Amino acid sequence: VIEDIPKHTLDALTFRSAKRALDLFAGDNLKPEFAEGRALKLAVKTADEYAGISEHAPVVVKGPSAAVKALMGPTPTEKPSKLVSNALALLPAAKAGQAKTEPAPGMQLQQVQDETKKTALALRAPTRPKPQFHPHWKLTRVISGHQGWVRCVTVDPTNEWFATGSADRTIKIWDLASGTLKLTLTGHISAIRGVAVSDRHPYLFSCAEDKTVKCWDLETNKVIRHYHGHLSAVYALALHPTLDVLFTAGRDCTVRVWDMRTKAQVHCLSGHTNTVGSLVTNSVDPQVISGSHDSTIRLWDLAAGRSIATLTNHKKSVRALALHPKEFTFASGAPDNIKQWYLPEGKFIQNCTGHNAVVNCLAVNSDGVMVSGADNGSLHFWDYKTGYAFQQTESIAQPGSLDSEAGVFAMTFDRSQSRLLTAESDKSIKMYREDPTSTEETHPIDWKPTLLTKERF
Repeated sequence: VIEDIPKHTLDALTFRSAKRALDLFAGDNLKPEFAEGRALKLAVKTADEYAGISEHAPVVVKGPSAAVKALMGPTPTEKPSKLVSNALALLPAAKAGQAKTEPAPGMQLQQVQDETKKTALALRAPTRPKPQFHPHWKLTRVISGHQGWVRCVTVDPTNEWFATGSADRTIKIWDLASGTLKLTLTGHISAIRGVAVSDRHPYLFSCAEDKTVKCWDLETNKVIRHYHGHLSAVYALALHPTLDVLFTAGRDCTVRVWDMRTKAQVHCLSGHTNTVGSLVTNSVDPQVISGSHDSTIRLWDLAAGRSIATLTNHKKSVRALALHPKEFTFASGAPDNIKQWYLPEGKFIQNCTGHNAVVNCLAVNSDGVMVSGADNGSLHFWDYKTGYAFQQTESIAQPGSLDSEAGVFAMTFDRSQSRLLTAESDKSIKMYREDPTSTEETHPIDWKPTLLTKERF
């Protein structure tokens, strides 16, 4: 037809454009399909995709409906049995010596039913897993003795005593079993913000708002080392689990790494743009994780002295970090929500929403219980795996103190993971334990299966 139209005319160009568009978008759909070619294509696909399960019972597949057939147009007149036989001809033959046994009709029906069940399960929308039951926790002891806000708490590796640091510039050591005061250490000239007891040496480390970091010898109860270098208040302190290395962080936006014995600064990890308020350490990379008031979390490479990853999912200041004792994961707390992360790359797991307050501290035990404490004195107990808050309670301020002083600044589990110690703004330390009378009947899980929506951040 195109030869009858003169070249370079508008009709010729229009016709060519229409023909090219037809060839491009219609393709082979409008051409009559070659029956033998279609059978060969089906046989090759069957052999490629279903060779491994060719000996199983065939799955019954319903043919297309009348409406679909009308849309598909004329189909080849080839019989299905011949196509299937051609397809099976290309399948690998059974190994020599294997006897082909035809399954009984009842077995065939059972296999088809099993396949149908599997297909139905695969098509069902995923739902959130049911939370594990955890007994509720109750307040068992209130320990008072400090003259100022209690800002930090740590437990001795032998689980016999614990130490607290306060805004009254003292460190007090208490008996864990009876709650009686054993010792008071003085030496700082400002509020103490972090304490840690070494698992490897008889040393206690403390940091304060007076820019100092001190090492106390617990055999003589005296300061034996000072670590100088911070330019402002020191807010967080952590010890490396396997190396003689100390980590401190504070208002100068840095994380400083110290050699415990020589008092030398090994690294100054810089990158945060605001106060660094929380630190946790690992024995493997990332060996240091820091949370800052610039709303970011950084994972650090200790050998290179640089940041591996920066997590920017939080929208508010990250004031709390907690490692899981068994899993290679950690949790971070901020006023917007609590987030969980995989290590070592810092991949996001899920949000734990519902604690609508300024979360100051987090603690996780080996039973999968995560606790968050906030500025308004609220405590939330979570199932770590599912992010379900199974208990919400309020801290009660000591008699004689203001209700606004019911804030939780720090918390930790003891070494047996059965007692929770909280350091609070009413100048007291509170101890919580699991309620032995709590069962699934007395405290049922208020949980409804909801669709599992993938949270991106």
